Amino acid sequence: MLVKTLHITCAILTISGFTLRGFWMLRASPLLNNAWVKVLPHVIDTILLGAGILLAINIHQYPGTHAWLTAKVLGLVAYIVLGTLALKRGGTKTVRVTAWIAATLVFFYIVSVAITRSPVPL
Repeated sequence: MLVKTLHITCAILTISGFTLRGFWMLRASPLLNNAWVKVLPHVIDTILLGAGILLAINIHQYPGTHAWLTAKVLGLVAYIVLGTLALKRGGTKTVRVTAWIAATLVFFYIVSVAITRSPVPL
């Protein structure tokens, strides 16, 4: 149960930080250049991923074997790509904002898959 709590806590911290950095991106805030803003998300995401792997091992369900977990991993890849476009690599503000919104929607898809254990949670 501790691992699940850690995983959920890190997921909340991840989306909170991503949302905050997205607002800073919209405002072209110099806060985005602080060292902790560049490092802390990686620390949180590493713990989130590690806890997720431990959870998968504990419940004996694995990506590629269980559709819902495969959907979460594919969603994670999409979230990372879109997040990178949103906060670093998007060439224009329009691209960054679109990617930020899309990444946020993908994050909530991942959460809904986790809750329902279905790749089509609707």
